[in-house]
Amino acid sequence: MSNITASMVKDLRDKTGAGMMDCKVALGETNGDVEAAIDWLRKKGLMKAAKKAGRVAAEGLVGVAVGGDTGALVEVNSETDFVARNDQFKDFVKNAAEIALEIDGDLEKLLARPMGNASVQEELTGLIAKIGENMSVRRVAALAVKPGVVASYVHNATSPELGKIGVLVALKSEGDMAKLAAFGKQLAMHVAAAAPLALTSEHLSAEVVERERNVQRELAKQSGKPDNLIDKMIEGRMRKFYEESVLLSQIFVIDGETPVNKAVEKLAKEIGQPVEVVGFIRFQVGEGIEKADSGDFTDEVNKLAGR
Repeated sequence: MSNITASMVKDLRDKTGAGMMDCKVALGETNGDVEAAIDWLRKKGLMKAAKKAGRVAAEGLVGVAVGGDTGALVEVNSETDFVARNDQFKDFVKNAAEIALEIDGDLEKLLARPMGNASVQEELTGLIAKIGENMSVRRVAALAVKPGVVASYVHNATSPELGKIGVLVALKSEGDMAKLAAFGKQLAMHVAAAAPLALTSEHLSAEVVERERNVQRELAKQSGKPDNLIDKMIEGRMRKFYEESVLLSQIFVIDGETPVNKAVEKLAKEIGQPVEVVGFIRFQVGEGIEKADSGDFTDEVNKLAGR
């Protein structure tokens, strides 16, 4: 326990909502491994569910660029949010996202591409020298679909193309492109709010599924029920996990009652053509650790839903 610092305990508490002493014990039991400590707390029933909420280790912006049936996301990090509000920094992120449309999600290619009279990396190096703060292009990703549309949404936007959360959604269809784009924006907003782990349960990694199953097994055993009932409990809890974690099974934020897959089917009937969600990408500024929403989606949900 001597290696468990107060900051580690506070960090775990921020991520889980568990008590300070419980967090200290969990870290001690897992030799300071935060992810293992989260599972330990869940298995002991000391938190309701594994939260994605947590503190991010970097500031910056996500840039979004869309070109009809293609889209790209770029995350550029800075040391402080003050720099993230700098106009030169914002211009760099916006331009990098536009360039990313051409390189199919390859970070090395992006850094080597021309931006003005230099490469993207050289422009970034010059910006670092000018502003006096370290920055980095952390990641880039792209989506494309034919026929269909790639829609986007930016949350906590500093402009239409820049914000703290950026989402792309690809819809494959030969139907009305305007209606596809409108629905795609709503679905991208849903992804920003609900943060699904995968498109379907089949797209979830085996590691994520096994980790969740192990946690639910330990929780079910604490009920003291027979093994055959425990197995049923685990399967029921895993079904709920899939419903909450995969995009097509989640409840659509626009109406709060329809599963996303049913909303897609409804759109297909309206436009008279099949519609398939072929993929999505969600970037949030930070280390991939979700933090509590800094804004409220309610007004935007109501606006898109016409309420």
